[in-house]
Amino acid sequence: MNPQNIRNIAIIAHVDHGKTTLVDAMLKQARIFRENQQVADRVMDSNDLERERGITILSKNTSITYKGVKINIVDTPGHADFGGEVERVMNMVDGVLLLVDSVEGPMPQTKFVLRQALERGLKAIVVVNKIDRPNARPDFVVDTTFDLFVDLGADEEQADFPVIYTNALTGQSGLEPGEMTDNLEPLFEQILDTLPSPDVETEGPTQMQATLMGYDDYKGKIVIGRLNSGSIEKNQNVLHILSDGTQKPLKVAQVFTHQGLGRVEVERATAGDIIALTGLGNVGIGDTITDPEDPRPLPPIKVEEPTLRITFGVNTSPFAGREGDFVTSRKLRERLFIEAEKDVALKVEETDSPDTFLVAGRGELHLGILIENMRREGYEFEVSKPEVILKKVDDKWHEPIETVEVEVSSEYQGAVVELLGQRKGQMTDMQLRDDGSIHYTYLVPTRGLIGFRQQFLTATRGEGLINTLFAGFQPHAGDIQTRDHGSLVAWEPGTATTYGLHAAQERGTLFIGANIDVYEGMVVGQHIREGDLDVNVCKKKQLTNFRASGSDEALRLEPPKNLSLDDALEYLSEDELLEVTPKDFRIRKRILPKNERRKYQKYGGKVNG
Repeated sequence: MNPQNIRNIAIIAHVDHGKTTLVDAMLKQARIFRENQQVADRVMDSNDLERERGITILSKNTSITYKGVKINIVDTPGHADFGGEVERVMNMVDGVLLLVDSVEGPMPQTKFVLRQALERGLKAIVVVNKIDRPNARPDFVVDTTFDLFVDLGADEEQADFPVIYTNALTGQSGLEPGEMTDNLEPLFEQILDTLPSPDVETEGPTQMQATLMGYDDYKGKIVIGRLNSGSIEKNQNVLHILSDGTQKPLKVAQVFTHQGLGRVEVERATAGDIIALTGLGNVGIGDTITDPEDPRPLPPIKVEEPTLRITFGVNTSPFAGREGDFVTSRKLRERLFIEAEKDVALKVEETDSPDTFLVAGRGELHLGILIENMRREGYEFEVSKPEVILKKVDDKWHEPIETVEVEVSSEYQGAVVELLGQRKGQMTDMQLRDDGSIHYTYLVPTRGLIGFRQQFLTATRGEGLINTLFAGFQPHAGDIQTRDHGSLVAWEPGTATTYGLHAAQERGTLFIGANIDVYEGMVVGQHIREGDLDVNVCKKKQLTNFRASGSDEALRLEPPKNLSLDDALEYLSEDELLEVTPKDFRIRKRILPKNERRKYQKYGGKVNG
């Protein structure tokens, strides 16, 4: 295909600004689907977790054809924790659609992705979405977006961006907020007019960088990337160049191009198109596929370093092996290293123990999604509390810092300011919004944000909005107390009873209900005070022949607090682990027997004194 008739674009936006909905509308109006075909909303969010959480986690490709021009579209994650996906995708595209909400404007994650695009010299079209919102303020949003471009160092050509107004839900667009058409033609026309076709060598040697990975039960590993030079065809001999310079001869089995939501096998693909190859074995992200006669390696893909790490280990609780299909260290190791191959922002290291692995990622959400995916696949394991990764600069320890943007109503501002102050937060900006809410910008150490979201939502009665973005490294800020409550810990193994739980609930908030199996050392609730408290939740009422007044009244239990996986990860303290199985997850103490635990605490972490 002639590269002049190709446009490779990425759509970037903050979480929930309507990016995936806009892709839905573009696909429908390009007649990708049959007239009578049933199409789910957010069709690009194919992953179960993406649908449940309403966020994009994995970058995905699709394509449409408009007036004979093939537009390859890459849907990118909006959350900074998945920035590794974004950084790779920018190598494949020649322009971006920057989608911003007509009320909120550009948000922290928008800044992160846009910076990646501008640094690569890509041009952008600004799409102001949800223009039908009653309190839409398009002029303010466009002005704020222009200021953002300038702040991020955009050149004159990049800062002179065109603006399209859309309502992705109804598939409308227009050049002015009050002049909307019933389709997305203004947007399609702007893409063709503004964003360049790929600048490639059609007559040069084969050259492609592995940017994304797929897998098929029949075809095996699928390597996805943009063909930068020359052409590639079925059964062609190629050279695989690793990031360390190692070279291996390979043979391409099949060549695919993207058409709609699927892939179409072709005999030959030419430079400029985003293609998929099979039969290449262990090709990794960032490796180059090139011509054996004229090898030209491409620079490896660089991504920002991880900021958080946790340990994954074989489940050592008394319930180990009850619920999981994959429970051995061999299976755990295999799965983690496969994930590290696909996700360049994830680092996996072996430790002194053959049953424990150190996994580093970009944030709690990044690591939490990995844990949830493995759990659903049948893996059983245990993980530790997330901890930040420090680095030494000029013989001083520096720690990762986050830019935190918070929006709260005035009645909750005092509680929020106090919470952020306790976590060594430094206020850098404060603005009063038109609706009476207050917008704060803080710089907060990443470790101060571990476990913060739940406290923030409690303090603001669930009404506050918070967004974070990695801001760099700064000198260590000193001790931070992130948890002011201890745990209620099961005294003995057995089955929790209503009688035992009723006595325990007076000491704090329970995480379990009656008839749940527990073991010694398992965390069953949150203590109302500092420090842990051992409770006997399996205690049964002693029966006698005497009846006292009121003894037969039913005991009433408060509903237990159901922790999500993210909540449980945030709750963990240094001496606790999270046991994860396909059916459940349980918080437990690292040392289960209470006597050994007390010795450990008494001697300052030295069991033998």
